[in-house]
Amino acid sequence: MEEELKNLIKVSVSVIISISYCYYVPTRIKPGIFRFLSVLPICALFRVLPLFFASVHLSGYTALFISWLANFKLILFSFNQGPLFPLPSNLTRFICFACFPIKLQQNPKRRDYFFQWEYPIEVLFSNQFVTKVVILSVVLHMYNHIQHIYPIVLFVLYPLHLYLVLEILLKLFNAFFSIALDCELEPQLNEPYLAYSLRDFWGHWWTLMLPTILLPDVYARMRRITEGKMNSENALYLGVFVTFLVSGALHEFLFFYITRERPTGEVTLFFVLHGVCIVAYDARLKKKIARWIGFEFCPCLILQVMVMGFVVVTAGWLFFPPLVRTGKIQRFANEALLFIGFVRNLFNESLFFMRKFFNEALFFTGFVMRKLFNGALFFIGFVKLKLFNESSLFFIMRKLFNEAMFFIGFVIRKLFNEAMFFIGFVKLKLFTFGW
Repeated sequence: MEEELKNLIKVSVSVIISISYCYYVPTRIKPGIFRFLSVLPICALFRVLPLFFASVHLSGYTALFISWLANFKLILFSFNQGPLFPLPSNLTRFICFACFPIKLQQNPKRRDYFFQWEYPIEVLFSNQFVTKVVILSVVLHMYNHIQHIYPIVLFVLYPLHLYLVLEILLKLFNAFFSIALDCELEPQLNEPYLAYSLRDFWGHWWTLMLPTILLPDVYARMRRITEGKMNSENALYLGVFVTFLVSGALHEFLFFYITRERPTGEVTLFFVLHGVCIVAYDARLKKKIARWIGFEFCPCLILQVMVMGFVVVTAGWLFFPPLVRTGKIQRFANEALLFIGFVRNLFNESLFFMRKFFNEALFFTGFVMRKLFNGALFFIGFVKLKLFNESSLFFIMRKLFNEAMFFIGFVIRKLFNEAMFFIGFVKLKLFTFGW
């Protein structure tokens, strides 16, 4: 764990320096091939950063956020496109928008809040979000008994685990950066279980950052290449298929960073299958399926069940097997449970420390008040007795000096003891968790 922490610091510093370079240098170059060449070394560096980690969480998130999203954002930025165009107002915003799955809301909604941070805090404390956190906790603990779970249940457990992790993580990112950057951000996950078609699922309900990256970089370029060579409908279907093909290849790279094993092509096949099904459904099968079910316009509930059933079955068949075979999905759960345990223990110890500090503060306040009260009474008595001779004045000065020295020594001892206690507490927690 200590080595992972060192690698995290190294990677974070490398990313910040690289993105800072992209903010100051390529922006002075005219958009086009020359700006693209100026960011190309950074893109190459970002491709190898996930290999520094052994943790599946750190390698997976670095691969997704840095090697994939940040690279595509920088490539689009080279041509004045994507989430980084127009150029953010300062370096901090540029780093945040480049490295994390967040996007500025183009048309902010008017909300009746006095402060910008009130809405994200309200979202995090909503019943819906808290319920999802509780369900994720239950799902993670189910991995401790995975040998007793029926395979058919695992078909639902794995997609549910993935959805809840992404939902909670993206909501936390949105809330944190909305407050930190004082702006409104677009939601990145939109209740995908409500989708009533595969096109709707991938385009409007699942991770919305990926379509905004792939559409201008893959789909739009494919449409321009095929323009004039085939009719618009076939060009549209070809663009959709190629977009899913590229997405599958990128997910294959993502799985390689996590599993560190030779790609099998299953993940690519998963996305190719979904691309083919979207094209076939839109082109030929839409009305036939509706007539076969018995409804010309099929009710949304039936469509939602069919879509989610298709996604869950194909994911269990093609998407999750590489993670299951290598045991990485179990490691995902174990690392998450370890982190939750660490946070819970740290929270409990922090409460103990805060309680001790509060008690010490009360004792210290009482001591100071007693000393001040006694000093005031002593001074009043001195005035009443009118002890103005030289010997009495010397006695008074000596007593005040002794009281002041005792008080200063007491304060220094208390501060030193509290500092030693806090340092010992931090060392104990770090050694306990192998840091």
